[in-house]
Amino acid sequence: MSQELKLTKKDRISVWFRSFFLQGSWNYERMQNGGWAFALIPAIKKLYKTKEERAAALERHLEFFNTHPYVASPIIGVTLALEEERANGAPIDDVTVQGVKIGMMGPLAGIGDPVFWFTVKPILGALAASLAMSGNILGPFIYFFAWNIIRMSFMWYTQEFGYKAGSRITDDLSGGLLQDITKGASILGMFILGSLVNRWVSVKFTPIVSSVKLSDGAFIDWSKLPAGAKGIQQALTQQAGGMSLTDHKITTLQNNLDSLIPGLAGLVVTLICMWLLKKKVSPIIIILGLFVLGIVFHLIGLM
Repeated sequence: MSQELKLTKKDRISVWFRSFFLQGSWNYERMQNGGWAFALIPAIKKLYKTKEERAAALERHLEFFNTHPYVASPIIGVTLALEEERANGAPIDDVTVQGVKIGMMGPLAGIGDPVFWFTVKPILGALAASLAMSGNILGPFIYFFAWNIIRMSFMWYTQEFGYKAGSRITDDLSGGLLQDITKGASILGMFILGSLVNRWVSVKFTPIVSSVKLSDGAFIDWSKLPAGAKGIQQALTQQAGGMSLTDHKITTLQNNLDSLIPGLAGLVVTLICMWLLKKKVSPIIIILGLFVLGIVFHLIGLM
């Protein structure tokens, strides 16, 4: 009877260290796939002995992958568990492995930015900056070491959590637990990505619908302001009081669209891109098409 293949802690540390370079070969077509495959190489070498098996494992992990680089660690952990069980004969195919990755990367991507970029990093940066501005040389050192300790610890412990959770998932393959988790993660991922459309997709139409002359007193009369800093102060005060910066109120097409459904244009663009992807149109072609349309629409004054 052949001995069961098992990833040691040393193997998992190697994967963890390589995951620091997840975005080292980022590309527009499959995004983080190169860094993902690079991170899994130590595990692939340990679990698969023949050149053909290793090549097949690398090929399935070169599929599309993209999420926040730090929250990729629990997905790596689950994937390590799935590959380990597959190498030991469990009925886990390529579709299952890729489905788990895609199902998890969506919801986790929506968590990474608010936690790390918008919370942890600004807090540490503010602390370090306040120390540095007071002349304390410890400011930049505290920022560097604290940030990396938090980042590296989070990536290691969540990878281990994913690895242990993945092992439990594979024990219940016949019960459909894996399918339920994948489906639930996919639904949550689509919900989070949908809520981010209005934030990340910006489309602004510039055609002017109307231009109304404002009455005296409704706008700032720049010719009557004193020169220098005092004039700037008065202008800011008047603007804070509700006065317009110009003597005309201009309403654009974008203003009317936003009054109906804010973010409608961005949503339409997103749905069109999703439809094109479903039709097997290359992401590179879509990106180039959007680039060209943006230039043309800007030149003709539409955007």
